Amino acid sequence: MSLPAELALDPGILGWIARIEEISPGLPGLKSRDPLLRRAAERRLSDLLAVDAVLPVPDGVDREDLVIPGPRGPIRMRRYRRGGETGPLPSQLWLHGGGFFGGSVDEQINERLCARRALDSGVQIFSLEYGLAPEHPYPAASDDAVRALEALIGGGARLGVDPARVGIGGNSAGAAIAASTVLRLRGSLPLVHIALEVPALALRPMGHAAEQAGEPWREEFAWVAGLYVGPDGPVDGDASPLDADDLSGFPPTLIFVGEHDPLRDGGIAFAARLTEAGVETELVVGPGHLHGTPGLTAVFPGARAWQAQHAQELTRAYRSAPSAA
Repeated sequence: MSLPAELALDPGILGWIARIEEISPGLPGLKSRDPLLRRAAERRLSDLLAVDAVLPVPDGVDREDLVIPGPRGPIRMRRYRRGGETGPLPSQLWLHGGGFFGGSVDEQINERLCARRALDSGVQIFSLEYGLAPEHPYPAASDDAVRALEALIGGGARLGVDPARVGIGGNSAGAAIAASTVLRLRGSLPLVHIALEVPALALRPMGHAAEQAGEPWREEFAWVAGLYVGPDGPVDGDASPLDADDLSGFPPTLIFVGEHDPLRDGGIAFAARLTEAGVETELVVGPGHLHGTPGLTAVFPGARAWQAQHAQELTRAYRSAPSAA
């Protein structure tokens, strides 16, 4: 991992970086331009890191896998809710990160963070196994998210969902997909909230943070974005949410960016545009954070503070919305 030498990083982050450097030589697929080999290697690295760096799934959370019909076949979702609770509950559709071509609801970091956030917030979380690029380029993942939101809002009692208190959120690439999904749904499905963690909201490097990240990072970002939009480019203008002509009509929005994340300035610019469009927006800049550090809850106090604030904001946003009951 290449970082500016002058960064004063928390010891927990330094230990995480050292562990990455220790594990990576045994995973040659991490440097592959074959997205399937890269996907498998990154998943293995993520799960090995999570063992020590992410707090385990807490007690008191019920987990259940559900399947809904999707545009290309069945879609799997994993539901997390406080133990013993029954519907109708405020519910969030969550989209994991992974650079548009990787990640899974089964990945340990997603499993651990979603379970703890559901426990701490009281919001029922549905983690979506959306279609990955390059097999399923844009808008496939957003199509899956649209279908999942329709199922949550229309499924009501069957899924234990309060249809008047449904929102969406995501991390990194998942945050970009969540924002694209909201752009497509404005005026058709009522959503009470959107939460975007370290979001990739422009499909191009932008701002000082991306410039500081260096040319290798920018080349990598271009490769990932190319996988996502496919060889012919995106089919509409919603793939890169920051570049949308109009951001009015978004639900109340929470955006977390990392102080040292190359994607930081895109998130800040998106928050500014939402505010200009009259959207209730909260922007949080996580001090000391890199792109991948908000989940390091077992080793980095800043990650625990980030996740605690995220849960508190979900409680406030979803519990204050009027119920359909």
